[in-house]
Amino acid sequence: MSQTEPAARSFAGMSTHAWTICLLMLVATMLNYMDRQALAQQATEISHALEFSNEAYGTLEFGFGLAFAIGGLLFGFATDRLGPRWLYPGVLLAWSAVGFATGSVHTYQELYACRICLGFFESGLWPCALVTSQRLLARENRPLGNSLIQSGASLGAIATPFVVLWLSDGSPSSWRLPFRVIGASGILWVIAWLMVVRPRDLDLDAKVEPELAPDHDGAVDGSGAASPEPGRGLLFRRLAAVIIVVIVINLCFQYFRAWMPKMLREQHGYSAREVQAFSIAFYLAADAGCLAVGFLVKRLTNRRWTLHTARMAVFFACALMTALSTAAAFLPASWTLLAVLLVIAFGSLGQFPIYYALTQELTAKYMGNLSGLLGFVFWSVYALVQAPIGRWIDHSGTYSHVTFISGLLPMIGFLALIALWNPLRRVRA
Repeated sequence: MSQTEPAARSFAGMSTHAWTICLLMLVATMLNYMDRQALAQQATEISHALEFSNEAYGTLEFGFGLAFAIGGLLFGFATDRLGPRWLYPGVLLAWSAVGFATGSVHTYQELYACRICLGFFESGLWPCALVTSQRLLARENRPLGNSLIQSGASLGAIATPFVVLWLSDGSPSSWRLPFRVIGASGILWVIAWLMVVRPRDLDLDAKVEPELAPDHDGAVDGSGAASPEPGRGLLFRRLAAVIIVVIVINLCFQYFRAWMPKMLREQHGYSAREVQAFSIAFYLAADAGCLAVGFLVKRLTNRRWTLHTARMAVFFACALMTALSTAAAFLPASWTLLAVLLVIAFGSLGQFPIYYALTQELTAKYMGNLSGLLGFVFWSVYALVQAPIGRWIDHSGTYSHVTFISGLLPMIGFLALIALWNPLRRVRA
């Protein structure tokens, strides 16, 4: 039995139900990012209220990232052992409670503790989501399914400024209410999940250990015939590729998520309301990129492109878009700057569905563990660089240097895929 046969039959037999679950996961991702983004969208106000510096803000991101890394390992293991049906709503309820509690902090130390707890419980999102979509969707449908799930990140980031604008009246303590409203919203999702998801929806046949998914445009020998490679060597090479990819695409996107509002406020002089309004546009562009990637890969494969070739072409186009950070870094406050940032947004989130689809081809039985491992690797790196980023910004008085570098990082991921996933590919006539 092949890796995708059970998933393909399940998808064909319950397509509407499967996509309904994907939409629920989109909302879960949306809530995840709203709880996370409520701090970034109000960072200037909160830093003034609790009196901390950019370096201290970077330390908050360090605590969040380190907790996310550790939690990813634990929840990855738990997802494989327990399955996502009960674990998914459990972690969502936990991070929602922490988000709610953040609205009641009165010191930097209390805020730091909340960010650590939030990072720990939010790390359970992706092991649960990737295991769920892997078991629901056939291989060819996963880029689109992952696009829907990942688009929740930008939708959450779009919704957060609206919530902040709606609930904040400009008073010194008005930043607290958005945390409480967003946190309380998680209860509604848990109820919906328990009503929709049935036990058999997420079953995996424990007796079957799927083989590594083929690319159908794999390595070739001198005669042009496909040249099989031992499974372990192929697995380790592709694992190395996705480790590089997860680090670089996340460092790019998470930099703009965490630091862009402060950059626009403090370096370019935009007002709080202008930054909230632009953040909505930024994440609309990111969401468009995320969804467009899934549809574009599907369209290219329908035009007889091989699946991997289509994914690589789209990933490269997204990396070119993020590389426009080299211009954004030195542009003054202007419509041109904002337009370039929107293009970066489109490309930065568009890379994620392809990354998720690639990881889902490495294993099925241990997908949770793999997702947790990759999350641990990235968030450990992310945590280590945040305080130095804040310290550099405090010292240099500019965000330009970090902005310049961040957008170039995804190109490293593209080169890693070229070098490691399939060094030689058979071209379909």
